[in-house]
Amino acid sequence: MKTDNDLKDLFEGLDFDIAEPSAEHEERFREKLRKQQPQKKRASHNGLINLWMPGLAIAASFLVAFLLFQGNFANPFSQQQELANVSPEMKQTQDFYSSVIKRELAALEDEKSPETEAVITDALKQLEILESDYENLEKDLGKSGQDKRVIYAMITNFQKRIELLQTVLEKVETINTLNNNSHENNTI
Repeated sequence: MKTDNDLKDLFEGLDFDIAEPSAEHEERFREKLRKQQPQKKRASHNGLINLWMPGLAIAASFLVAFLLFQGNFANPFSQQQELANVSPEMKQTQDFYSSVIKRELAALEDEKSPETEAVITDALKQLEILESDYENLEKDLGKSGQDKRVIYAMITNFQKRIELLQTVLEKVETINTLNNNSHENNTI
């Protein structure tokens, strides 16, 4: 029992504040707390707003997710970059090659005849393949950050298309010349 006496002596020796606060103290404390809290404005339809708020949050989340998905995945050419966007010189290069290709295509259309239709159709299919390759190069240019090898490949693609059109145009002219000579020989 000696330990009980030691504990009593210890607690008696310590000067604990065991006095109760006055009744007004708690009320003053609560009043100070009320003054510190910001006043909330009550909406007339507070219950209705609380009911719709989770639904609106979910709808907004779906909208944001849809817009992100639409921007990144629905457009596979989002990384696509034209040669003209690299520099003003590359824009001139692209414009030059594009105009030459248009001119050659127009000349090819002018030379079109029943005898040359198969050759021209085959050339247009090959041209479509080269144009598809060019579109892939545009994507690569966007991904690579204007890598010079990709730029060179794009210019080479333009040159191949022009060479193809010039070669086909020469073949078409040869076919037309042979047909004209053949017709002249038949008429004489």
